[in-house]
Amino acid sequence: MRTITTTADLARFCDAARASEYVTVDTEFLRERTYYSKLCLVQLALPGEDGEAVLVDPLADGLSLEPLYDLFRHAGTVKVFHAARQDLEIFFVEGNVFPEPLFDTQIAAMVCGFGDQVGYETLVRKVAKQSLDKTSRFTDWSRRPLSEAQKTYAIADVTHLRVIYEFLAKELRRTGREKWVEEEEAVLLDPETYINRPDDAWLRIKTRTNSGRFLAIVRELARFREDYAQARNVPRSRVFKDDALLELASTKPTTPEELGRSRLLLREGRRPDIAEGIIAAVKAGLAVRPEDCPRPDTTRDQLQVDSALADLLRVLLKAKSQSAGVAPKLIASSGDLDALAAGERTVRALSGWRGEVFGDDALRLCKGEIALSARGGAVRVVQV
Repeated sequence: MRTITTTADLARFCDAARASEYVTVDTEFLRERTYYSKLCLVQLALPGEDGEAVLVDPLADGLSLEPLYDLFRHAGTVKVFHAARQDLEIFFVEGNVFPEPLFDTQIAAMVCGFGDQVGYETLVRKVAKQSLDKTSRFTDWSRRPLSEAQKTYAIADVTHLRVIYEFLAKELRRTGREKWVEEEEAVLLDPETYINRPDDAWLRIKTRTNSGRFLAIVRELARFREDYAQARNVPRSRVFKDDALLELASTKPTTPEELGRSRLLLREGRRPDIAEGIIAAVKAGLAVRPEDCPRPDTTRDQLQVDSALADLLRVLLKAKSQSAGVAPKLIASSGDLDALAAGERTVRALSGWRGEVFGDDALRLCKGEIALSARGGAVRVVQV
């Protein structure tokens, strides 16, 4: 297998890819020690059993990924990934580009009845009739030179993908579900999916406390941590972890002495620049006016769920998902069903392809326009 280490060689391969119907793509990266993923390897393969498959070394001196980004912008070549979200985040952050048109085989496989969040190894076994050696999966991809085992593992992620793509694309054309996949992929191609705003960081903190003052301090601490982590490209947990953040919001330290009494703040979080930031964030949270303190969204908690109707919706979902050959979780979550049974009408199960498969009948069931009956092992929709 060939490893590309120069921009010129990458450009030549991408020129060949631009003349192809599709190209399969995968990446290897590290994120344990950084906020943003460190791209360590890109794998690419052209169509056909004998189509060229290459490794691209983004760590090679002088190599630019611009030819690859130009390929991503080329509308005539489909870019095929499996579980593309993390790969797309890397290319968006580093190159401000999305590969379009995109085909995500994990999404396509779910739509084609392979279950929820189906893994690549499962598709290789079921579709390509091959097995994968995963022993190199968790190796350090930033170290050079790469071993032959690493190269073999990496290239398999794009060579088998060709067979999987062609099978799934054919199946989607047969069932007329291409639009279903495009709806799901639209989220992956939305920049908002990958932008982490420090002002919104507190919304990811799980707490049962509804005190506005407590949440104001949580908001300021989370904002400081997100700013610090992004600016220095370090993981949030290297600044301080969520449990320490919640402890700090509870104890409210405003002096170095008070901060020193923290039980959960690790050594990294006691560095002067972080310690000063923590104290400043606590003071900022304490200074927020009562009327400006954040409030948790408790609308879901306050919903009056009709439990009998929720159970009927679950039966309908199971019947519809079996009929469509799609995993129930892909159509609607348990929370979505409870919300429907409580009168909510903004859940995603009511729109797009989900509405066609389940949502339209779910609304009719809620209105009493249809009923459910059983015959043998099958559940039928009956007009009232």
